[in-house]
Amino acid sequence: MGMAYIEPAPIKDKENPLESMMSRFDAAARLLGITEEMYHILKVPARQVIVGLPITMDSGEIKVFEGYRVIHSNILGPAKGGIRFDPGVHLDEVRALAAWMTWKCAVVDIPYGGAKGGIACNPREMSVGEMERLMRQYTVAMLDVFGPDKDIPAPDMGTGPREMAWLMDEYSKAKGMTVNSVVTGKPLVLGGSLGRTEATGRGVTVAALSAMDKLRMNPYRTSAAIQGFGNVGMHAADLLQERGVTVQAISDISGGYYNDRGIDITAAMTYRSANNGSLEGFNGAERISNEELLSLPVDVLVPAAKEDVINQDNAASIQARMIVEGANGPTSASADEIINGKGILVVPDILANAGGVTVSYFEWVQNRIGYKWNLDRINRRADRIMKDAFDRVFETSKKYQVSMRLAAYIVAIDKVASTYKYRGGY
Repeated sequence: MGMAYIEPAPIKDKENPLESMMSRFDAAARLLGITEEMYHILKVPARQVIVGLPITMDSGEIKVFEGYRVIHSNILGPAKGGIRFDPGVHLDEVRALAAWMTWKCAVVDIPYGGAKGGIACNPREMSVGEMERLMRQYTVAMLDVFGPDKDIPAPDMGTGPREMAWLMDEYSKAKGMTVNSVVTGKPLVLGGSLGRTEATGRGVTVAALSAMDKLRMNPYRTSAAIQGFGNVGMHAADLLQERGVTVQAISDISGGYYNDRGIDITAAMTYRSANNGSLEGFNGAERISNEELLSLPVDVLVPAAKEDVINQDNAASIQARMIVEGANGPTSASADEIINGKGILVVPDILANAGGVTVSYFEWVQNRIGYKWNLDRINRRADRIMKDAFDRVFETSKKYQVSMRLAAYIVAIDKVASTYKYRGGY
């Protein structure tokens, strides 16, 4: 097909998350049988913005930071996605993460497209004042990009409610009125939503319990290992234990902690908050490495730390019956075949960790109607959305005889492609 399309240079590293995502996207697109035109429409981001941000540092010198915002798709509705403050931020990564957001929103049936943003900086070496000036400057540069009906940012690595408050304030000043709904992940007093902090971990738990149900596993006779004890892993561990699952292992940067009788997660959470957010020195378990945690003889493995921790080198040693991906891209594409070959059920990231964007959506809805829901209502609605999405993906995996991961991409791509057609794309 003679399409005048210039392919961006691919990243060379095969195990990179962008390559992993694209190879799965390609496989799902083939199974769906979408046309080549549609393939390019879904693959190429709708808008990519790069800005230079001159910031006066505390020392008085001016440093210029590079900021990005990629809107991958706005076919389903306004774009949605986080903003990263990290030294490693570059356009390719932001592009991959924006596409990820498109599929994640489509899989849970939320009326959003995908976006992602970032600034190449090291927040650990910056003062609060420098961070604030950087975030406000970035917001000013993105005034024509952001908007409650266009593109709704959120926190990501290196940013949190404080940064979202600055963004909201700067955007509101420019518009001459308070616009809460331009951003999610805000502090509660500024229109943030209840339940947002634990939303992703809660969604991981709902996904895990739904999968256990399909495999006829009784939570009270099920064991789990959770890699990563940050926001996602911690809340997932806590809620799984609450539902009767024996959490035998947890881990963070300091290493892994294993106890075959089960770890007291409440004690671990208390210890972590008293110990500057680290499990270092926690003594309710024996020490193991993060690598050893992955191959423990448990029923459920939840990788909730970083990407590519499960790869072709260690996939064969995994003993779990199911993997529920709390992190983005924790399994490299090269490991998929090995894991599927072992008959392990994988609940993929774009489904398992979509609880976060679901409650972000609720935050936006509450801001727009100007009315706050209580926690019970938020949890009930989020759980229902996650459960429905799980069932949809599970049915699709049966229908196409493919893994849950490919099925999730099929559900997402099908939704975006058919919406595009209805909107007059052809």
